[in-house]
Amino acid sequence: MPTKPVALTIAGSDSGGGAGIQADLKAMEANGVFGASALAAITAQNTEEVSRAHDLPPSLVAAQIDAVATDMDVQAAKTGMLSAPDIIEAVADRVAAHDLRPFVVDPVMISKTGFKLLQDEAIDTLVNDLLPLATLVTPNVHEAEHLTDVDIDTPEDLQTAAAALLDRGPDAVLVKGGHLSGTEEAVDVLADGDTTRRFRAPRIDTEHTHGTGCTYASAIAAHLARGHDLGAAVDRAKRYVTGAIRHALPLGAGRGPTNHFFHLDPEAARADADVAAASTGPHAPDSVNTS
Repeated sequence: MPTKPVALTIAGSDSGGGAGIQADLKAMEANGVFGASALAAITAQNTEEVSRAHDLPPSLVAAQIDAVATDMDVQAAKTGMLSAPDIIEAVADRVAAHDLRPFVVDPVMISKTGFKLLQDEAIDTLVNDLLPLATLVTPNVHEAEHLTDVDIDTPEDLQTAAAALLDRGPDAVLVKGGHLSGTEEAVDVLADGDTTRRFRAPRIDTEHTHGTGCTYASAIAAHLARGHDLGAAVDRAKRYVTGAIRHALPLGAGRGPTNHFFHLDPEAARADADVAAASTGPHAPDSVNTS
């Protein structure tokens, strides 16, 4: 019988469905893998705000990971919101015990509406326990600045921050430049210590970007689970998340979610294909040897 690769997300929930573990599962399925999950926290949120959050017991988080990893052949795993030191420690222990690789760490720190999703006292645990296990770490500009003390204003600064984060132990770092102002393209920098690559896409004028970080990291994990190398996984995920933003859903009164299944809408799929065909290759990565 035909089957699918399995990818595991370990993250918090979003009751609005646009981010968190809900977005992870949608993005994984949209990119061709079966999504399994271990819930680390429950949040009450919508497109306007995160109003409450409740962490689950670390032992229960660990038990969920064990349940999936002992039953299914997990081809890749990723993390999202892990707010407390003891939860991060439990996740790191189980990831190492089950050798869950490739392993993508999305260092979620704060929601777009300003709600703190990572406790201050948990940052050192994230850096010391989780980053050294990571195949890839995917911070946005604000997260990269916080983790490295590098001020990021240009694509060159993205590269500096990526190099600084590599010193913390992950195999590779993708610093996402979507929050950079004054650029016509959304440029992300991928660095692995040997080469640095820039992935470019048109900047889309929309406020409906809820869940883009979760979606991007989950799409990367999905393509790693399917056997693509890291560069190809990032490139495919970048194309996907750009389309999901281009066809974002103006739901709710705040920042609407990305459209995880835009490709199932024939009109949206055709429009996205037309944009890609008219492009001069904005997704093609620039490679720089940094060895």
